[in-house]
Amino acid sequence: MGERMPQPADPAADVIARLTRRGLRLAVAESLTGGLVVAELTRIPGASLVVNGGVVAYDTDVKRSLLGVSAELLAREGAVHPEVARQMADRVRAVLAVDGRPAEIGIATTGVAGPTEQDGKPAGTVFVGVAFGEDVEAIALDLPGDRSEIRAATVRAAIEALLDRL
Repeated sequence: MGERMPQPADPAADVIARLTRRGLRLAVAESLTGGLVVAELTRIPGASLVVNGGVVAYDTDVKRSLLGVSAELLAREGAVHPEVARQMADRVRAVLAVDGRPAEIGIATTGVAGPTEQDGKPAGTVFVGVAFGEDVEAIALDLPGDRSEIRAATVRAAIEALLDRL
């Protein structure tokens, strides 16, 4: 008999397994990905144990009104900015608290999927915010491709960012 080939890795399944082992909860805030990150995570059986939910803050005003992103920052820089990603990731943890318990981890996406620029930023300019405990950071991405490719690459980058921190 031939050797059994290993199954390809499933990064989303790995994230869910690691969160479960560590007893950590996750909250997601998305702009350009429009719910694709939380959809990728929740396709995994057992995700309900660790994923509190997701907020699609596609409109800039929702970033301010629901997630509490600084109105001054949004007015000055627009929605495509690393500090916007950080604030989205940090604040979604409390917005999606369960029984008064904020999620330990927040992940956020904001950027320009294209085809045209936004806030003076070209398509492919993306920021992934990650908040874990007191550590809140933004990962800058410069992604090639069309709208669909940029969105898919952003989802992969968000999942990889979680894996790197778990």
